[in-house]
Amino acid sequence: MTLSIWLSLLLICLLGAMSPGPSLAMVAKHSLSGGRRHGLATAWAHAFGIGIYALFTILGLAIVLHQFPFIFKAITYAGAAYLAWLGFNAIQSKGGIAERLESGVSCSIFQAAKEGFLISILSPKIAIFFTALFSQFVAISAEASSKAILVFTPFIVDGLWYTLITFMLSSQVLLMKLRSHAHWIDRISGAVLILLAVRVIWMV
Repeated sequence: MTLSIWLSLLLICLLGAMSPGPSLAMVAKHSLSGGRRHGLATAWAHAFGIGIYALFTILGLAIVLHQFPFIFKAITYAGAAYLAWLGFNAIQSKGGIAERLESGVSCSIFQAAKEGFLISILSPKIAIFFTALFSQFVAISAEASSKAILVFTPFIVDGLWYTLITFMLSSQVLLMKLRSHAHWIDRISGAVLILLAVRVIWMV
């Protein structure tokens, strides 16, 4: 893989990671309610899901989804259902930022990592990204070293981006300012998640 091709891949992966969506909402939720360790667990579990998508794309995911569109629809509906469920709970502040701040009890690090992984692996947006954009790099990367780069680049970019988000949101100064608005953060993020679920179903 040439440097110019890798820089193109890096830019696409960075833009994909930076685009707002449910992944950002999930990392923010655990960073604000559980602190830095929970945010980092969410971030890197999410990145692990990204790495799995990259590996599966190299192994032929794009071809499989093209030949068997019902598999893509199944991923889409499962992802939309998960987004809607998260959004409904957030609006009711069940397991949300407000509930955890008020109780003083956060979920386990394992739970934070699990939610980060699921929001990644069940995201139709990420599936579309890898089948439509990422797959073009697979065709020009036949060497084993190039394929390894294709897997690790999106994994590292995604993990580092959400690590940065985690460090920004787990600041004690920012946490104190957001504490009084936790209920509104839950409701807004919940509404956004539900709207994203509706949008996903609408576009199927």
